Amino acid sequence: MSDLLRQLLADIPVPRMVKIRQKFDGTKLNDPLGELKEKLHVSGQISKIRSGQRVAVAVGSRGISRIDELTKTVIDELKAAGAEPFIVPCMGSHGGATGEGQAEVLAHLGIDEARMGAPVRSSMDVILLDHLPNGLPVYVDRISATEADAIIVINRIKPHTAFRGPIESGLLKMISIGLGKQKGAEACHQLGFKYMAENVPAMAKVMIDKLPIVFGVGVVENAYDQIYKIEVLGVEEMEAKEQGLLAEAKERLPKILFSQLDVLVIDYIGKNISGDGFDPNVVGRYPTPYAHGGPEVSKIVVLDLTKESKGNANGVGTADFTTQRLVDKADWPSTYANGLTSTVCAPTKQATTLPSDREAIKAAVKTCNILDYTTCRLIRFRDTLHLGEIEISETLLEEARRHPQIEILSEPYDWTFDEEGYLDK
Repeated sequence: MSDLLRQLLADIPVPRMVKIRQKFDGTKLNDPLGELKEKLHVSGQISKIRSGQRVAVAVGSRGISRIDELTKTVIDELKAAGAEPFIVPCMGSHGGATGEGQAEVLAHLGIDEARMGAPVRSSMDVILLDHLPNGLPVYVDRISATEADAIIVINRIKPHTAFRGPIESGLLKMISIGLGKQKGAEACHQLGFKYMAENVPAMAKVMIDKLPIVFGVGVVENAYDQIYKIEVLGVEEMEAKEQGLLAEAKERLPKILFSQLDVLVIDYIGKNISGDGFDPNVVGRYPTPYAHGGPEVSKIVVLDLTKESKGNANGVGTADFTTQRLVDKADWPSTYANGLTSTVCAPTKQATTLPSDREAIKAAVKTCNILDYTTCRLIRFRDTLHLGEIEISETLLEEARRHPQIEILSEPYDWTFDEEGYLDK
């Protein structure tokens, strides 16, 4: 670190910390795999599959709870019906926008041929299906379009990170953007997030009309990243029922139980956590002006990148500060591909980079626009999927004690950095 930076940060204090537990509604399915198996049959959807049919099972890149087991359950039921299932990565431009990269993303989630008992067929080749009335082209994965007798999609339903509408992130988005591969994702984003609430379902409807999409498996999670609900939805009911599931997902979104913060420290970002690296719905900072909600936060620090993200550091630019360690792990071409596809490039920029965790956190405290640095309201957590047990600054302790959903777990303690200035995570 330069002498100038060292001098600027030398006298900046970091607050003592306290461990707390945030309490949310923990309602979950005790046997989600059994629930899925039952609903595949009770819904009548699995009976639409005929013996001998080649069935594409479209699976995405998000870190959905037990996604490998859910996928295996669907595969097994398709086999029991006499079908010949195969798996198609359904993730737009993720995985570096290459067929091999997308197969690797699924493998990191536990989804590969050996474990699933079905081949993974990954390609970025697409077919132009049609155009929307506004001129946007509608693309689809070539393998699914030409080699599948039936298509099934599996996805989590949740609020989108960059726009609001009756349909946000779920099965219809999985169809329009995921099955569209990089070309389809690029087309859907071309007119910007201002119109995504219209274009996502419009593209999905075209694809449903022209492709053998049979049903989708929609998953809603609780605030603890556990499965709260599973629904098996036929294409004729998908749009209407997804709207209701989105409302339930919003009610169960994990949150920060403090409305105003000076500094937020996030240990890990990654595409397996959120398409934006960290979930803007949780932290209150969005990559576009078309979404809203969450706490007021002055400065955000992101410390590291998950292995599962495969170097895609999308979201680092939404933060204010990061570390040299994260920057060194980033695959910048893959990261830039995310912005070039979504047309939102600010999250793919390199945030102000400091040599270590300690300096990055001090920089955030220094710039958070308060008169007395010792009063800094700071929170630290692992990632935006895990907000049960978190750390708060001692300055938030009295407020935490008064909150009915917060349990204090420790006495105040000092940060512990190693010789290089990094935290033990």
